[in-house]
Amino acid sequence: MISPGFELQRKCMVEQQLIPRGIKNKAVLNAFLNVPREKFVLPEYYLDAYQDNPLPIVSGQTISQPYMAALMTELIYREPPAKVLDIGTGSGYQTAILAYLGYDVISIEKIEEVAKFAKENLEGLPYASKIRIIIGDGSIGYPDEAPYDAIIVSGACPKIPHPLIEQLAPEGKLCIPCGPLYVQKLLIAKKDKSGKNIAIQETIDCRFIPIIGKNSFKSVE
Repeated sequence: MISPGFELQRKCMVEQQLIPRGIKNKAVLNAFLNVPREKFVLPEYYLDAYQDNPLPIVSGQTISQPYMAALMTELIYREPPAKVLDIGTGSGYQTAILAYLGYDVISIEKIEEVAKFAKENLEGLPYASKIRIIIGDGSIGYPDEAPYDAIIVSGACPKIPHPLIEQLAPEGKLCIPCGPLYVQKLLIAKKDKSGKNIAIQETIDCRFIPIIGKNSFKSVE
């Protein structure tokens, strides 16, 4: 369900939550003005869709705070066309933002119920055809479609999984929260033109639900 009544809430989200915190990229701001976040929350949180915080979805997962999704998008942004690997599909909101920007998106989700939720949320959106959702372990990436111009990881890992570095194209960018279970640093990693060297920069503190997988956390205990 998409309601025209949410247009003002989207505008307020951009003007009061994103721009004051330093999100400047016009294409990114436009995406957040136009992708209907209310379509990606549970019915009981429908009226809370534009609050400045994460919200619960199915299977104990969450939809990220709008600012965090915007920051990660801005950090990996490049002019389309581009192929993006989106790890941790969740509600599908971040996935939709990337597709709206014009990217071809491969999105990986480990939990089948969550992947189903995302697919249902994405139905009917004009840019949904640019998205392919895979059930699998995001910590190993998706080598079948590599290399990727950008990789965005919406879940915490103890450190950057090496396969994601390998699957990044030359001059590609990776955005990922890394650290212990309850607090992480949001990292941005960029390959040089040769594809042989990578520079890693720390940005802000953050807290994400962990990625469980071969090259990440083995459990949440």
